[in-house]
Amino acid sequence: MPIQQPQTVEEVKKLCEEKGIEFIFASFSEIKGKSNAKLVPAEHVEDLFAEGAGAAGFAAGDIGQGPHSPDVVTLPDPKTFRVVPWKKNLGHVIGNAYVNGEPWPFCPRTILQRQVERAREMGFDFRLGFEAEFMLVNFDEDGNLQVADEHDNWARPCYDVKSLSRNYEFATRLSKYVTELGWENYAVDHEDGNGQFECNVTYADAVESADRAIFFRYMVDMLAREHGALATFMPKPFTDNTGNGMHFTMSLWDMENDINLFEAQDGEEDPRGFGLSDVAYHFIAGLLEHARGYAAFAAPTVNSYKRLKPGTETIRTWVPVARTWGGNNRTQMIRIARNGAIEDRTPDFSGSPYLAMAAALAAGLDGIERKLDPGPINEKNLYDFSPSQLRERGIKLLPGSLWEACHYLGKDDVLREAFGKVPKDGPEGEPSDATEDFIDYYIRVKNDEFHEVTDEVSPIEIERYLLFP
Repeated sequence: MPIQQPQTVEEVKKLCEEKGIEFIFASFSEIKGKSNAKLVPAEHVEDLFAEGAGAAGFAAGDIGQGPHSPDVVTLPDPKTFRVVPWKKNLGHVIGNAYVNGEPWPFCPRTILQRQVERAREMGFDFRLGFEAEFMLVNFDEDGNLQVADEHDNWARPCYDVKSLSRNYEFATRLSKYVTELGWENYAVDHEDGNGQFECNVTYADAVESADRAIFFRYMVDMLAREHGALATFMPKPFTDNTGNGMHFTMSLWDMENDINLFEAQDGEEDPRGFGLSDVAYHFIAGLLEHARGYAAFAAPTVNSYKRLKPGTETIRTWVPVARTWGGNNRTQMIRIARNGAIEDRTPDFSGSPYLAMAAALAAGLDGIERKLDPGPINEKNLYDFSPSQLRERGIKLLPGSLWEACHYLGKDDVLREAFGKVPKDGPEGEPSDATEDFIDYYIRVKNDEFHEVTDEVSPIEIERYLLFP
């Protein structure tokens, strides 16, 4: 049975006593998605929620701090408290970053909460479910990456019952734990890639979904290690294998009446035939309008763009290559698989789910405010066309690299405003009262990452260019 989710500090204290919790991980995330935590004895639970857990932000990752900066303090949200399913004496709680007693504007969770609050002021509750794909891998004796299950080598292994059976203990533990956490897991399957799996989790409020995603990634990693494998959410760990995505299924709900506003309401006709409302189509249009800048959050690593490539008969991808929308068509960005929700297939899980969800919401709300139209439905297999052929048909492409995505992000005034201002150090790292847009900070971090990865001379370059021409 799922454990009742606590809502207050008192309920957390009671749950710790009832379940024999001895320690608690107090967790926060930086902008690249890394989850950081301090291990706090349960007898200090009141102090944890009252005073938080301090950390050197610069050491924790990219969160707008230098070695001279004051501590980042994690103030936990009691609604995120969870008993760790595979270690029953351990609790896990997620919080927001504070500095000098004030909310830290670099905190990804704070940024998402701000966008969710903006939507609520407009009367919308943003709800989101995710499908996170991952692979079970290990290294051979020569240090080469390989699929953990040596028998998982079929050309088309998707839904293969034998592969799923060989990983039965892992898959069923994961399913049971997701259900135990109260997330209503409804399926685990072997996905299209060798060694690839997916666990479907039902939708929730966007902040709750992002919190779940952070814990899910941690849980999958821990369970895989217990089963003698490594779990990777890397978008494209193998050149000749399907990549790992994190599809977002999104909808907006009426705050007062709990009605799905993406569904065509009584008396509202949908001439396009998907049973969607004008609000839904405006939201889709906003996503398409801002897709190139949004990609810097949804596909936030150099490796992400090795996943976002057209599929072939021998190398399947099932990913979007263009800014299009339509029905149950997996070659495009926005897929309409059922009434009342839209699926964005762009995101992967190599970054911060908070930032990606915040960007998706900001883009969609802009579409609603400006009453944008998503344009014609796409029913084509977009993998059949070259980039130039797509352009000839008026179909706009997604960015081809992290560098390109960051370029477009820098030009996107809507996302720039949505992510707000952050403190900026003066010359030579001196503290100052100056500020800058969060977007500019993020772009610097990501461009540095781009150069760190792409400036490295690779073995294939040596092979191809050393003695040529």
